[in-house]
Amino acid sequence: MQNTENHHQLFLHQSQQLIEVHSFERLAELFSENHPADIASLISSLPQNIREQIWQLVPEEMSGEVLNEIDDSIRSSLLGEMETAQVISALSSLDEDEQADLLQDIPERTEEILQGMDFDRRQRLEAVLYYPEDVAGGLMDLDTIAVRADVSVGVVLRYLHKLSSIPESTNKLFVTDRKGVYRGQLFITSLLTHDHDTMVEALLQNGGSISANTPAQEAAEIFAKLDLISLAVVDDKNILLGRITVDDIVDFLRDSNQNSMLKLAGTTNEDAFSSVLKSSQYRALWLGINLITALLASWVILEFQEAIDKLVALAVLMPIVASMGGIAGSQTLSVIIRSLALGQLRKGNKVWMLRKEIGIGLLNGILWAIMVSSIAFWWFSSSLLSITIGVAVFINLVVATSSGVIVPLIMQRLDIDPAISGGVILTTITDVVGFFSFLGLASLLIL
Repeated sequence: MQNTENHHQLFLHQSQQLIEVHSFERLAELFSENHPADIASLISSLPQNIREQIWQLVPEEMSGEVLNEIDDSIRSSLLGEMETAQVISALSSLDEDEQADLLQDIPERTEEILQGMDFDRRQRLEAVLYYPEDVAGGLMDLDTIAVRADVSVGVVLRYLHKLSSIPESTNKLFVTDRKGVYRGQLFITSLLTHDHDTMVEALLQNGGSISANTPAQEAAEIFAKLDLISLAVVDDKNILLGRITVDDIVDFLRDSNQNSMLKLAGTTNEDAFSSVLKSSQYRALWLGINLITALLASWVILEFQEAIDKLVALAVLMPIVASMGGIAGSQTLSVIIRSLALGQLRKGNKVWMLRKEIGIGLLNGILWAIMVSSIAFWWFSSSLLSITIGVAVFINLVVATSSGVIVPLIMQRLDIDPAISGGVILTTITDVVGFFSFLGLASLLIL
């Protein structure tokens, strides 16, 4: 692993040096000697004006694999500049599911590119494009080996010997009847450890399939739970369509994690080296939403301006109430979003989770209310002020932990990614509740 990382860093260093001295002929040679993932990493790290020039140096036979490794936003830009024939050539080295992923980055050109392919290839690719990319059918690879149960091990072995190659990650063969109905799986190890006269029927293992309409996240959970290398994909009539392999799942999880991290930060799938204007547009929306929510919190403070003018200590202590609530809410929100992502939070345990977080809010509320009120009393020598901020902290922590559960569940029900909107909405709730409870109690008890 260390040698691989060292090689990767050496490649990046050599490539950067060659770019600086404009030694593009040597750079093209270097590309042909290295892995597509290394080339993709280099291209992704270059500014846009240089990136397109360097892309032209990628060997044609490697272009598809390099595109497959590049982030979506950069890939869309590169594909947009390529001729139809170049795109078709690049796709030829990829599996159907990977081809479909690339075509979904340029939907306006998909039909044109499909028309440029031969009939058999187009038909296979359209079978994958039929399914959304977030279901098992969108991840599946049609390159599978299927055999029948009424043949012997010797027949299967002779069939395999005649093939020019075997698909990668093939640890099992899929068994069907004459109509293509899926019956089970036959592991390669079973073929190698039994006599040639043994019938496939005797070695057949049941199960091991997934519906093409199963959510991709659920498919990933199945792979993780059962430690699978490959899994058959079937339609509603149990007809074998293709297979999903562990590398498909790894790619899906990688893309999902990247998107979740960007959404959590209030950005989309942004190219880090895109122009200033383009990056600003990506980020402006949620900054604008955040401004609206901040104005709401400011309005609450403005309503108690007279109280703040009379007692400056309120202005000093206000950030403590809001900050404590914000942190408590963020902790809960992180736990809930993670549970949703892993499929752990379901209908039967949502109420239990809400009760648990309310309990945490009550315990932490009491603990930190005592702590903060003690500090306030030591600081300002006012028992009423210390009681006021203690009660406000208690209220805000309970509300924050409750909201940390309720907000993402509501967002999910509305089909809005809680990683995008949860943080903004939760911050608004804790700020408004914190300020209102603290300043409102101060107006009643102190002024």
